[in-house]
Parts: sequence; C-alpha cells; structure tokens
Amino acid sequence: MDLLARQERVRRILAERRLEALLVTHVPNVRYLTGFTGSAGIALVTLEATHFITDSRYTLQAHGQVAARLFPAEDSHERAVADLIRRERLRRVGLEAERLSVARYEFLTRELGGSVQWVPTHGIVEELRMVKDAEEQRAIRQAVELAARVFSECLAEIRPGVRERDVAAELEYRLRRAGAERLAFETIVASGERAALPHGVASEKRIGYNEFVVIDFGVVVDGYCSDMTRTVYVGIPDGRAREVYHTVLEAQLRCETEMRAGMSAREIDALTRDLITARGYGAFYGHATGHGIGLEVHEAPRLSRQNDAPVPAGAVVTVEPGIYLPGWGGVRIEDVVIVTERGSEVLTPTPKELLVI
Repeated sequence: MDLLARQERVRRILAERRLEALLVTHVPNVRYLTGFTGSAGIALVTLEATHFITDSRYTLQAHGQVAARLFPAEDSHERAVADLIRRERLRRVGLEAERLSVARYEFLTRELGGSVQWVPTHGIVEELRMVKDAEEQRAIRQAVELAARVFSECLAEIRPGVRERDVAAELEYRLRRAGAERLAFETIVASGERAALPHGVASEKRIGYNEFVVIDFGVVVDGYCSDMTRTVYVGIPDGRAREVYHTVLEAQLRCETEMRAGMSAREIDALTRDLITARGYGAFYGHATGHGIGLEVHEAPRLSRQNDAPVPAGAVVTVEPGIYLPGWGGVRIEDVVIVTERGSEVLTPTPKELLVI
C-alpha cells in the first residue's frame, strides 16, 4: 500500500476546502493513512506533513511501521494534539465529525481557546477507503477464502439437539486455528423462529428438526475483514421453505449478475428488493442489500434505498438479501464481491444451493 499517496490525496482535499490540517481520530482511518496497527493513536495531516501521536506503549511499534512524523504523548493524547497544533501554528483544522468524542472536543477547545477554528468534516478518509487497491483486495480474498474453507469443515456440527452456541464456538475455534487474526464481529447462529432475527447471535437454543439455521460470521486477515452468510435446512424442507430460500437466492444472483460500477447504491439495492417484493415478501426484508467491507466489517458504500451515490469500481461490498418471517424463521445468503466496470467478481466460493442436513 502506498501510504504517502493516500496522505497526499487527503492534502489535496484539505487544500480544496481551505483547511490547514485534518485531525484523524478514528482508528481504522489512522491505520489507512499511516500503517499503524495498534489501538491508540491519532494522526494530524497538515498541508506539509503527516504527524502521528501515540504514547510509550506504542512508540517502538510506531517507529517500525508508521509512515509519519512521530510526536510522543508524554501526558494524554489530547494534550499532545494541542501541543502539536500550537507548534505548527495551525488556525483552521478539520475534525472527523462522526468520530471525535465530545470529551476530546471539549478538551481541545478549552486548551486552544479561540486560536483554532474547528471545521466539521464528513467521510474524507472513508470515501478514499471505498476503492480498494490490489493489496487490500488480496487481504480480503484471503479472509473470505479462510472463512469459506472452515465453514465447510464445520457443517457436521449443525444437527438436531446441538446448541447454537456450540456451533459458534466450534466455528470460531477452527477459524483462529486456521489463521484468523480475530473475528470480524460476533458470530450469528440463529435457528428455527430465531432465524427471523437478522442479527440473532448464537444462543442457548438447541437446533430442532425441520427448521432453517442462519450462520453469519467473518474473520480478519492482515487487518481486513470478511463476511459471509449461509442458511442451511435441518430436516426435510416443505414447499414454503423451498420457496423462501429460492426467492432469496434468485434475488442475490440477480444482483451479482446485473450490478456494476457507476450504478447508484439505490439502484443496486433495487435489484434484490424489487424481486423479493414482487414475490410478496417485501415487508419481510427490512435491511439494506449490502455494505462495504475492508478495515471495518461495515463501511462505505451502503447498498441502501437511502443512498443515491454511485458505487465506484474497486469497491468491495457484500450482497446479502434476506426474508424474515416472525414466528416461522428466515433466510439470508451473503457473498463478498468486488464491483467492476463490467459487473462484479464474487469472492465467496461456498456453494449456495439449498443445503439440507
């Protein structure tokens, strides 16, 4: 990754907005710009240089991996930021409006008084992060492939009488043994009526006979996330179960076939939503079609009815339509795909035909 090129792109944006600096406090954004993989650091990007602030716990690590000028925090990180801004004689500084805590903002305004004009900014780094370079795509591919491989190994754990939490525990154990840095989010295993909960994390419920089981999980490899969902049926599926499953699958395949760079997120969302609605299940599909994935499991762009922005080539997103019927159950199928000028490249290799156990 070319960290200096990323920083230079931020500088161009600052110049366009007549800002002297951008205070970057969101840890994934700090990593994207500086290469820092720790959990406590702040970046200050000025028109001339990029400065990185951290404390003694991370000084040695920062010297080894950060592409920025190190400014040690001998007291608090906030005080170091104020000292650095004074030293650089900055007067007009952008802040990440959705990321900077009220406590930090209050400290900085008290410390610097009226000498600094704080300008709220929205999504400067997040918009840059939408388009993944070759190295980022490689890391996401590895995370996707690791998750898919381990999922296939764990299918034998899904059977009547097994607790959802036991399925999740076995899956998570094998993921870590296979090389995952960590889980991307809390694993979802939701069976029977609980499958109607889009975020039904694993519970004490035991898997029954003749019910769907939704498994949604992800891992992190080299800092980048994967996210996949498969829904399996335990027992003998009846006509309704097959209809719901194949409606979701058809919607997902349509989206992956017809989506392409330049379409708005709303248009991509409609590829799944219109089909599911036409089959009579629109009221039971409440969430967005998908979301960007990278250093965070949920990032821009959001493939939603509320997002009219075009989706750029090189964005990596999930496609995950679902139908959730209260008191009965639900189905979701999710892949990770790269959006291209010609369409999409599906990264998730796991088969999607209805799997009956």
